[in-house]
Formats: sequence, structure tokens, C-alpha cells
Amino acid sequence: MAPIGFAEFIASAAMRREAWRRRFAMDAMFAEARPNLGHQAVATLVHQGRASCVITQNIDNLHQDSGLAADRLVELHGNTSYAKCLNCNLRVELEPIRGYFFAHGQVPDCPDCGGILKTATISFGQAMPERELARAQAAATSCDLFLVLGSSLVVYPAADLPGLAVRHGAELVIVNREPTPLDGLAVLVLHAAIGDTLDGAVRAL
Repeated sequence: MAPIGFAEFIASAAMRREAWRRRFAMDAMFAEARPNLGHQAVATLVHQGRASCVITQNIDNLHQDSGLAADRLVELHGNTSYAKCLNCNLRVELEPIRGYFFAHGQVPDCPDCGGILKTATISFGQAMPERELARAQAAATSCDLFLVLGSSLVVYPAADLPGLAVRHGAELVIVNREPTPLDGLAVLVLHAAIGDTLDGAVRAL
């Protein structure tokens, strides 16, 4: 399915209904998803104090499900497990939205201000969350090691963070099945699966 851009979502009630129909059609898949070895290894590194934070482009809530605290997680592309009002930023859980949608064929307005509710994800054409981007940049400029896991490093501004870290003196390690544009900046590049690789590394610490 062609993505529904942010401008389309705002401008068209029909596009908003379609976006929410697609989201609820994915309920069964999201319900079955569980953290894998990679998520668990990342959480272990944070719990042991070896990693200060996790910057993710994922929207599936699996880092939280692995036990990672919210204050250690920077979600650059948001989270699909809840909604936010585009006007007042109120967080709204999905269950009441789901019930209203299937009863009335549309999504309710924000209960506080009457604004448009959207999953708390960043759509094409939507501005990046300024607070989260600032947190990510602060982490990149203050770390001594930046570990990239499973990113192709082609989607900006997230793809600029490893280079930002290197420019501020950090070493870069990349674990990704395929080559990335920043492999030349890294002190170590592993073209391998994240789960087994990181799990083995954590166990060896």
C-alpha cells in the first residue's frame, strides 16, 4: 500500500479513516511481536551501565517490552502503540479509539481539545519531534562509542547521528547485514545478524 503522507492525513477525513483502518488491521501482527535477542542484549547493556541510552527508528514498542526504561530511549520516529492529538499533544490509548472506530467508522476527536488524533508515529512529510532529536544529538555528541545496529543509515536526520558522534571524538561500530554509507568511518563493521552477534558479545563481557 502506498504510504499516506502527513499532508494527506491532515487534509482528508477519508485518508484519516484509511490510515486508522490500516493500523487496526495490523493489530494481530503487533500483538504477536516479542523482543528478540537483539532487544534483550541492548537492554542488558543499558542495565549494566555500559550504554547510556538507545536511539531508535523503530515504532513497535519492543524496546520497552524488553525492559528498557522510557528515559533511556529516544524514539525518533515515534511509537505506534498509542495515539497523540496533533493540536494539544494529549496521549490517548488505542483501545477506546479502536472501539469508537469500529462502532462509527471513524476516529473520535481529541477528548480535551477536539483536535485530530493520529498514531504517535512520524509520517512522510511530518516534522521530526524536536525534543527527541535534540536528545539524540546530545547523546551523540557526548558518547565515546556509537553502536549502530541494523540501520541502513540512509534515512535522515537519524543517519547523520553516527557521523556527528565521530566528529565529536567517538568511535563508531556498525552491525548490519549489508554495507552502509558510513562503513568507512567505523573502527569495526560486522555484516551479521544483530541478535546472535550482540547476544554473544554481551555474554562474553
